Amino acid sequence: MSRFLYRLWPNHSWQWHAIDLPVFLRELFEKLDANKDGKVDVAELKEGLSALGIAFGKGDAQKIVSSGDQDNDEGLDINEFSKYLKEHEKKLLLTFKSLDKNNDGRIDYMEIKQSLADMGMDISKEEAEKILQTIDVDGTMTVDWNEWREHFLFNTATNLEDIIRYWKHSTVLDIGDSLTIPDEFTEEEKTTGVWWKQLAAGAMAGAVSRTGTAPLDRMKVFMQVHGSKTNKISLVGGFKQMIKEGGVSSLWRGNGTNVLKIAPETAIKFMAYEQKMLSSEGGKVQTHERFIAGSLAGATAQTAIYPMEVMKTRLTLRKTGQYSGMFDCAKKILKKEGVKAFYKGYVPNILGIIPYAGIDLAVYESLKNAWLARYAKDTANPGILVLLACGTISSTCGQLASYPLALIRTRMQAAASIEGSEQVTMNRLVKKILEKEGFFGLYRGILPNFMKVIPAVSISYVVYEYMRTGLGISK
Repeated sequence: MSRFLYRLWPNHSWQWHAIDLPVFLRELFEKLDANKDGKVDVAELKEGLSALGIAFGKGDAQKIVSSGDQDNDEGLDINEFSKYLKEHEKKLLLTFKSLDKNNDGRIDYMEIKQSLADMGMDISKEEAEKILQTIDVDGTMTVDWNEWREHFLFNTATNLEDIIRYWKHSTVLDIGDSLTIPDEFTEEEKTTGVWWKQLAAGAMAGAVSRTGTAPLDRMKVFMQVHGSKTNKISLVGGFKQMIKEGGVSSLWRGNGTNVLKIAPETAIKFMAYEQKMLSSEGGKVQTHERFIAGSLAGATAQTAIYPMEVMKTRLTLRKTGQYSGMFDCAKKILKKEGVKAFYKGYVPNILGIIPYAGIDLAVYESLKNAWLARYAKDTANPGILVLLACGTISSTCGQLASYPLALIRTRMQAAASIEGSEQVTMNRLVKKILEKEGFFGLYRGILPNFMKVIPAVSISYVVYEYMRTGLGISK
């Protein structure tokens, strides 16, 4: 017996194959129409489905009403309600048939595994079985059409891309570093123009997030460049020193350039990544291919905007009156040090992409698989808190691995602006730090760097959600 129909009519022996669909839809509509005004609005749909114990994703009720509402009265009458469900059922049937590779009327774990592999997502047998269990009602470890329809009837997902989309690495996470692998967009998102809205929302979230955590970022750079065994800088002492020298506003030095470089870097990285993805055979993208493509895209973007990275470091460390702004900084660097100065620290910066992107991706995949294996009982959607936690942990691990290279890069960028500072190569600088400060000298400034992660992610998420709403992107 269908558990869905049992929730609706506990005293009947309804089964999907035996129901009279028009009667079923009419009776369901009457149950959902709480105020009996002849239409079901978003609130009634949410409340009604929840009361019946029917699982539906965040934003699904709004999507259902928006999709079916032909007369724009913010509700569905019986005809609109029936039409939407019938059309949705057709889409579900097409997806079911595309997954049923051997046409036996049932989907097994191998077919789910193969379908996900075709879309560039390799999963184990156990993970495929876990996904199957979230849909399988009768415990046969296969899913027939009735079970598939029952599971997705009030879920706006119509294909496995939606399951994958739950686990896409989100552009909402901006912890101040630009080495993450870009998001992938579906063909639907590209053709409807949603992709640029997603990028714009992510860029705005990053801008607000970086501005909110700029004092901690400046403290990190300050410690990286000026900190040593003989010159120990504490958080409180460092902030007092900066405020004394330039006032409270000095805590945001370099932030303007840090924010300005988001747009060109995001655009270049996305275009480079997409170009690499298009060259993949048959559209099948394995994890290692995604890592390579992401790393190359990151390297391309970093090469293009690297002069802004150098200026950001110089402006962050500047003393009061040293530069009047970004253009004045660029002019003085060019006049005094030449074009080469704009690419100081370039090699360690590019090398840092490999451990960052690799570990970030590997940790995220591991956490995702662990969650699916342990907690994916009723849905493959982990919820926003799990996604944010996975993204934060993986990005932090990536930062930890690449931090020594980031410190070397920053010191090389800043070297010419510090009086009496010796101009050295990357290898010599590493050797010098290890000799004078030991291994932990490569991690100076790591505390304020970690302190900004949680507020950065929180600010990013809140702004991203507001931007998505403002730009009309559905959940």
